[in-house]
Amino acid sequence: MERTTGGLFSPTTVTKYDDAMTPALPQQPTVSVALCTYNGLNYLSTQWQSLVNQRRLPNEIVISDDLSTDDTPQLLTQLAADAPFPVTVLDNKKRLGYNKNFERALSACTGELIFICDQDDLWLPEKIDTMVQYMVQHPAAQIAFCDAWVTDEQLQGRENRFWESVRFDAQTRARWQSGKTMDILLEGNRMMGCATVIRRSFLPALLPIPDKIPGYIYDGWIALVGATQNVIHFIDQPLQLYRTHVQQQVGVRQQPVPARTKLRDRLTRHRARKLAPLHKKQIQLSIISQLLSKRVPSDAPGLPELYRRLAHFTLRSHLPHNRLKRIAPVLTNLWRGNYNRYAEPAANWYAPFLAVLGDILE
Repeated sequence: MERTTGGLFSPTTVTKYDDAMTPALPQQPTVSVALCTYNGLNYLSTQWQSLVNQRRLPNEIVISDDLSTDDTPQLLTQLAADAPFPVTVLDNKKRLGYNKNFERALSACTGELIFICDQDDLWLPEKIDTMVQYMVQHPAAQIAFCDAWVTDEQLQGRENRFWESVRFDAQTRARWQSGKTMDILLEGNRMMGCATVIRRSFLPALLPIPDKIPGYIYDGWIALVGATQNVIHFIDQPLQLYRTHVQQQVGVRQQPVPARTKLRDRLTRHRARKLAPLHKKQIQLSIISQLLSKRVPSDAPGLPELYRRLAHFTLRSHLPHNRLKRIAPVLTNLWRGNYNRYAEPAANWYAPFLAVLGDILE
């Protein structure tokens, strides 16, 4: 049958299951999978089979295809026809890009728990069941994400974990559990969208996804919103294989450790060169602050950390030209612990003091 969506989107294709979802297990939440595709012919069948092989099958799969130019739409029709669960395929009338394509898929899901799914990975059979049980056991969690094995294009090699690529190591996870979630996510996103489950009841806070989130894409936005209210959890298990290949729209982004600035360079480089990254960071945090303030309550527990970080980079990027007038605000900020708090995680112990000297003398 066909259901007309109107607007920017063409009619929606629904499998033989009609509008009824597969009945949920007793006292278990219903599960949707939001799968986005774009020219995924080479890898989609493998990802799909891993969904079919799940120990706990989803109650529905919603697919948003972003105007694929290969035979992905035809393959989706074939896969949906034989699926052991209801499948809805949304064909966009214009290309949306990955942020808005995932927004479209998420919006159309009806399950109580929604799993985000890429087209080119492989989910281990226990993934849905493990994450569903976690959400059942942790009702305060609105978002949860797992780890993944990073593999090559043939899904070979399970030597590295995805969290290693984004510096989500044991020390960082301990900081997270101590309440530093927003602090960590503002250093860089740690949550991979395709490893994430979201409660549908939390979608109004997440959608629509902003067109531009400096330094982040859709999954980073979801993580930041969750962090404002301390409702994002991690599951310390690799529950999928993350395929790396040249056709990825968004792949593994190894977070570079910035080069250390020597004291000699701090005293000789042009001031504009020193201020440029501070201005960039201040603008990024200012935009994120504005976006989040429109979505979450003003007393959300994660916002003070965002405002504190913003104030720190605003001060550093707007210090007066007169060096003597810099001393008091810089030393006050040092006394408050902000130079140490916002130093690069990989920096050595004296890096905050070099930053202080640079802010006063440069």
